[in-house]
Amino acid sequence: MNTEKDTWKLGDHEFTSRFILGSGKYSLDLIQAAVENAGAQIVTMALRRANEGGLANILDYIPEGITILPNTSGARNAEEAVRIARLAREVCGSEFVKIEIMRDSKYLLPDNYETVRATEILAKEGFVVMPYMYPDLNAARDMADAGAACIMPLGAPIGSNKGLCTKEFIQILIDEIDLPVIVDAGIGRPSQACEAMEMGAAAVMANTAIASSGDVKAMAGAMGLSVQAGRAAYLAGMGQTMARGGSASSPLTGYLRD
Repeated sequence: MNTEKDTWKLGDHEFTSRFILGSGKYSLDLIQAAVENAGAQIVTMALRRANEGGLANILDYIPEGITILPNTSGARNAEEAVRIARLAREVCGSEFVKIEIMRDSKYLLPDNYETVRATEILAKEGFVVMPYMYPDLNAARDMADAGAACIMPLGAPIGSNKGLCTKEFIQILIDEIDLPVIVDAGIGRPSQACEAMEMGAAAVMANTAIASSGDVKAMAGAMGLSVQAGRAAYLAGMGQTMARGGSASSPLTGYLRD
């Protein structure tokens, strides 16, 4: 498959890589290797990691040409998310923003209602808004109507590495929402990233699975390849699943006889 022709868009921006790298749990000296090995073109970043003027600034470690995706990590309501997004645009010079709003400190589940509110405000201000959300069809429709550039449903609680616990609900969003659906949070293995892409997701994001692995560079590469494989399988068209019985893969006639 020619991946250069298989592009996708966020706002007016076009991408060929369908793997998004979260940067929240990396040491700074490994972030560049993770980006390059995964083939990522978009990297998320919490505003508090961009210590402008400080001793260590993550922006200095991300390769040139990579799209920075600031997130509103730490926001508890729409007002806080909007404030963080505006600050991030000033610091990073990026019109992209990933909305993360969480009032729940135990499970870290996103607040869909507040996320819709923040999406509407920021979209009107010209941001490319990428809302992180619990996979609910009605909430996703509201985010699309509010001006979201994509929908980012969680596969499992953030940082859990549990995989596609919400698979059936994500499939509904893929089938019903006319925006890119990016599976975010919970992806713990390359096979899970591949499965998400086989479902028809536009892209997959991972952070903890790579950062907590035994070999960050190797796992980043494995994730990147799995996303490509899943996308190729989706475009090829998945084979039919039989409800019962089996079907011979070789002819049952014309056997050699004595």
